[in-house]
Amino acid sequence: MPLPPLNVYRHDRTSHTLITLAGEIDLATAPLVRATLATCVRDGIRAVDVDLTAVTRCDADGLDAFLAASRLAGEAGAALRLHYPPPAMARMTEVSGTGFLLHGPHAARSLPHRVAAAGGAS
Repeated sequence: MPLPPLNVYRHDRTSHTLITLAGEIDLATAPLVRATLATCVRDGIRAVDVDLTAVTRCDADGLDAFLAASRLAGEAGAALRLHYPPPAMARMTEVSGTGFLLHGPHAARSLPHRVAAAGGAS
């Protein structure tokens, strides 16, 4: 049975964009996530919010894509914020120490200074 595709929707507003992802983020789809977020930074977007509400699964390859995008955004003076991760992804970021990627109610409580640096506390 083939894996469900990952759908990517981009909504720009001047120097801010909202990326909505729907489906699974894994080895096969992580390159699409990485490329989409890198394009935002290259386009001069200063704040990238990623809505993960419709993501059904995100594995380590997906997390790596978000970490690479976060580094790229930081180097460009931009902010990357992830919102509404699936529960397993929220746990994975907490265990791996990458909770600074999350913004909002799922943000890692132990890293508030990193969340604030990424674009403001909720």
